[in-house]
Amino acid sequence: MDFTGTAAIVTGGAGGLGEAVVRALHAAGGAVVIADLADGPAADLADELGDRVRYVRTDVLDDDDVTAAITAASELATFRYAVIAHGGFGVAQRVVGKDNRPAEMAGFEKTISLYLNGTYNVLRLTAAAIAATDTDSRDERGAVVATASIAGYEGQVGQSAYAAAKAGVIGLTLAAARDLAPVAVRVNTIAPGTMLTPRMASVGEEMLAGFAANVPFPRRLGQPSEFADLALHLLSNTYLNGEVVRLDGAQRFQPR
Repeated sequence: MDFTGTAAIVTGGAGGLGEAVVRALHAAGGAVVIADLADGPAADLADELGDRVRYVRTDVLDDDDVTAAITAASELATFRYAVIAHGGFGVAQRVVGKDNRPAEMAGFEKTISLYLNGTYNVLRLTAAAIAATDTDSRDERGAVVATASIAGYEGQVGQSAYAAAKAGVIGLTLAAARDLAPVAVRVNTIAPGTMLTPRMASVGEEMLAGFAANVPFPRRLGQPSEFADLALHLLSNTYLNGEVVRLDGAQRFQPR
């Protein structure tokens, strides 16, 4: 895959799945804007990779921030791609707790806002910018890859907020692909299972082994590089559109 002459935005690009995508796009010749709030890691990654990579501090819910990232990408090369891979917040609460108290609404709203509203905000703004470019040699203008989770299909105990947000991203995918078909912009989504991000690795070997035991094959956690490989394929394969691809080693989340 060759992304020479094109630019992409990667939200959450400073670490974990997003960092792997930034590295893969850069290695494939693309220019990349790291759209994140993690100033130190993001700046370090941009410095390490050098030219064709910039860090733009970006709150995915802030229109001005996302627009600034788009402007920076457009200054590097023709802006054609966005990978929406940000995270950073989660709340674990049952809808009704063991003490019969209802879950706090604030946690649900914040989770929906970050993962679903944030995804939609980045999608609508990046797609509008991509739609303003000329079509390429394959008669398309570009593509967007969003990130859901298999929790969007099989939410576990205490995951109602996160599961609802990720199910929303899953539901958004086909509708958005149909909306953007007239402007030749594709939309696909990756639904990862349990991935070995730095945050996940911090839980310790014993817990990691327990997580891996629930994956049929290969019996391990997914690698961020595998997420990046799939993201780049979804960006480059022009006949993949409106799809949600599970990346989970045939894992299905159990209730707990």
